[in-house]
Parts: sequence; C-alpha cells; structure tokens
Amino acid sequence: MSDFVDRVTVHVKGGDGGNGSAGIRREKYKPLAGPNGGNGGRGGSVIFVADPNANSLLDYRFMPHRTAESGTMGLGDTKDGSQGADLRLPVPVGTVVFTARGAEGQPKRPGEVLADLRHAGDEFVAAAGGAGGLGNAALANKTRRAPGFALLGEPGEERDVILELKSIADVALVGFPSAGKSSLIAAMSAAKPKIADYPFTTLVPNLGVVQAGDMRYTIADVPGLIPGASQGKGLGLQFLRHIERTEIIAHVIDCATLEPNRDPVADYRALEKELAEYAEELELPLGAIPIPERPRVIILNKVDMPEAKELAEFVKPEFEKMDLPVYVVSTASHEGLKELNFALANLVTEMRKDVAAREASAEEERVVIKPLEEAGTRRLNGRNGDVQEFTIEREEDGNGNYWYTVTGTKPERWVVQTNFDNDEAVGYLADRLAKLGVEDALRKNGAKPGDEVRIGRGARAVAFDWDPTIAAGAEMLDGTQLGSRGHDLRLEEEDTRARRRTNAERRRQYHEMMDARAAVRAAMQAEREAGHWADPSIDDDRHDETSLFGRGEPEEYEDESDDGSGRTGSGRTGSRGDEA
Repeated sequence: MSDFVDRVTVHVKGGDGGNGSAGIRREKYKPLAGPNGGNGGRGGSVIFVADPNANSLLDYRFMPHRTAESGTMGLGDTKDGSQGADLRLPVPVGTVVFTARGAEGQPKRPGEVLADLRHAGDEFVAAAGGAGGLGNAALANKTRRAPGFALLGEPGEERDVILELKSIADVALVGFPSAGKSSLIAAMSAAKPKIADYPFTTLVPNLGVVQAGDMRYTIADVPGLIPGASQGKGLGLQFLRHIERTEIIAHVIDCATLEPNRDPVADYRALEKELAEYAEELELPLGAIPIPERPRVIILNKVDMPEAKELAEFVKPEFEKMDLPVYVVSTASHEGLKELNFALANLVTEMRKDVAAREASAEEERVVIKPLEEAGTRRLNGRNGDVQEFTIEREEDGNGNYWYTVTGTKPERWVVQTNFDNDEAVGYLADRLAKLGVEDALRKNGAKPGDEVRIGRGARAVAFDWDPTIAAGAEMLDGTQLGSRGHDLRLEEEDTRARRRTNAERRRQYHEMMDARAAVRAAMQAEREAGHWADPSIDDDRHDETSLFGRGEPEEYEDESDDGSGRTGSGRTGSRGDEA
C-alpha cells in the first residue's frame, strides 16, 4: 500500500465542558455559610497545524476519529475544574480543510472551504471545545443568594471534515505517461521515485529539493496526464490539484516515443487544453497566479537517443515561436540538466517576488466585514433595541399538528446547560428565556398555553408544553414557593454581622439611632422641666430605702387621709404619742 495519501475524511470532536458544582460552604459555627461550587473546566479543541515535517495524510486514514480531552467538573471551595488539553494535529503544508457533504454511511465529498493551510505554522480550529458550566457560587447574586443548582458543561463541537493535500512546489513537471518525469526529478534531486518502462508507474506525486548554487527550490513530479484528465479520465482530477500551488509549469515531452499520432507539439497542446479546462473551475487563494498566466518551460527529454535528438532539434524552433523557453536534456546522460537547473532557479526567484507582491496587494485590497450578529439573530440591549437574538417559526405536519420552534445561539446553549432534573434549574432557564423576550415573542406569534414549543433542532432539541404562568423554583420545606428563586430562609437566620451591610442598611440604622437619641433627650428635658432630680428636698419615692434622701417609711405609717383642714393623719400621730 502506498504511504502517500492526499485526501481523507476525518471525524473530529472537541472535548466536553465540565459541569459546574453546587456546593455549600460549611464552617465551624456556620453550618450554612453560602454557596461555594466551582465552575467546570473548558474542553479542549481539535486544531490542525501546518507542519513542514509532514508529507502525507496517511495517519488520518488509519485513525480517522480524533477527540480532544474534556474538562473536569468543578469542586467545592470554589475550585474550578481543569481545562481539557487541545489536540494539535500536524498536517502537510498545503492542506485544505473542507466541510464533508454526503448522507451518513455514504462516501463524503468536499463542500465549503474552511481553511487553507498554505504556510508553515498556520492553524485551524476544526472542532471547538465546549464551555464549562458555572457553579452555584458564580450564579449567586444579591437576589439569588443560595442557588441550589449549577449549569452543565456544553458538549464539544463535532463534525466531519475532509483534508485534501495540494502539493506546494515551485515547479510542477507535467507530461504524458512515461515521458521521463520521475527520471528527471531523480537526476536533479535526491528524491527516489519509482521508475519503470510502463505507463502510470508514478501513482503518487513526488517532491524533490533541488540545489542551484545558493538557491534552493522544490519540484513536483505530477503523475502522467492524458487527454480527458480534466473530466476524470486516467488519474484525472485526483492529481491535477497538485499543480494548483506551483509557480512554474514545466512540460516534459518524450522525444523518443513510438506511439502513433504523437509528436512534441501535439502533446504540448493536448496537455494545455486539459489545464485550461481544469483552471476554469478552479478557485485560487488570494494572491495566487492563475494557471494560464503562469510561466511555461518546455523540456525535450530523452535526447540521448539519436532519433530523439534529431526530433528535438526539429521542433525546438516551433516552441520558440510561441515565446517558450526550450531545454534539450537527457536524464540518462545528464545532458543539459545543469543549464535547466540554473534557468529554473532564476525563474523561481522572480516568481517568488511576484507572488509575494500579489499576496501583499490582495491583503490590502481585501475588505473584511465582521457582522454584528449571526444570521437570524437579534440583540436586546440599550443601543440596538430592535435586534433580536433568536427566531421563532410556526411549523406543522400534514396531520394538523403544529408546534413553535425557537432557534438562536443563546436559547439553544441555555437548554444544553440546564439540568432538567432540578426544578430550580428549570425555573432559572424560564427566567432567562423570559428576560430574553422569548415568551413575549411566542405570544406575538400566536402561541397559547399548552402549545408545544421546541428549542433547537436535531438531536439536541428540547420539546415542552408552554405554560407562561409556571413558577418552578426554590421551595420551602412545606412546598410553599419562595418569593424569589435561589433564596434560603436559613441564610436570613445567620448573624448579620458576618456579612457586610449595604448602604441602605447603614443609612436606616443610623437614622434609627439618631431618632432614639433624640427621644431620650426629649424625655430627659421633660423630667428636668418637671423638677425631677433637680431639687434635693423633693423626695419622689419615700419608700426607696436606698434613696439618698428617702426616709424609707413603711406603708402603714403613710398618711392615708386628708380632711382638707391642712392637717394630715393627726389622729394616727396622736396615738403614737400616747403609746410613747
């Protein structure tokens, strides 16, 4: 089996994000000190990297499924989970990444171009990792102090892509089968291609590095082409794509062929026709030179044979009339190879400067327009209030059943993050959707309570019966709904000194203290005006034995009557005197 693979379908999947943690901090003398669940870690991404040391896609044929590492779950004490490591996959320079089109279980065909890794070090994220879920510590706020739930991690992106290698070389050797292309690249470089005396010996492109003094360039041996290759005949389009990235096209023409109806000029025109037809359907990257505008070089090969030498000298003026440089060479005797080598080196130097200038000009002329929103979305904010981040469609089947489908980045992501086994988490989702405006939009589209609503499409869609009056959230032990979700009465029983007072609480407590002081001052002033504690001769409580001025008289000696004559209790006083 050949060790060269230039097209392969790869299934890539980013790592899943870790779930958030719903923990409660417990300390000494504080059995419920608030939420402390950490966030989940983000999943790793699958990244293709252009590596100059890679020369084939063979590894991906044997291992077509690649998955990045997932993030771990958040922990208590607000410890976040660890992030999954990115999976960096090396691919040869010149690899193009396409979307894979085709039914499941059927061969895939290239679709939209996702990335063109033309330079060493270029990267492309083929499958992004999922975001980690938030823990209940991150979900807590002043109105939701005790969330009893956490968000789930998002699954990583998953899809099929097609990797297609388009060889990047300075010179492409094209020609009919058995024209001597492999022999030429073996004679000019250290490459060791397979060489035999039968057509289509070369089944895979061969790359060789050629040294011409201080100049170094690469040449590619493209497998033999025949008329009709642009329509798929012979090896067809399978290897025509390897000349897309070359700067110079060199026609290797066999001058010693014994096939009828073959001559060097006819071979050149036949191959140029195939290249022109292939170039019409070709989409080149920015700055690339179109195939018809690339310089051509004519190499008349196998002139070590007398009849071939004579034919080469005969047709050389015909090519020169077309303003094409012609070189007469022999890979067997190495005749003319030195001149060809330095001529190609000079031409490559000029073309590299031309390509660099074209790329720089194309980058300056390209206008990059970044859309504010994704298609079909609107943003609800103060600056752009007429923009919505979701769409609602009314769909129905042929049996009279209908439903409403909600699509959008935020609603679909929120559904994936929700743990539907937790009523409070479901209530939090309902709050988010209502705040986004989904419920109002459903009413405007004619939805009624009890209608089926689906959020998202495909395997991750969630369907439910719409009930805008539902109040799913945190509950008390007896089942009574709390005023707000994520609210725990036990937190209100904690010592308020353990938390920082708000400015409103500080002002209220200050005014209460000042009012109490004013009331005390007013009471003391009233007592002072009444004479209390002001005249030592006045005894307010004569029964207080501890009083400084009190006599401590018992109750039976207290004057009990007053006859209005000014004498008080005289009879009792006299009787006491008699007893004395």
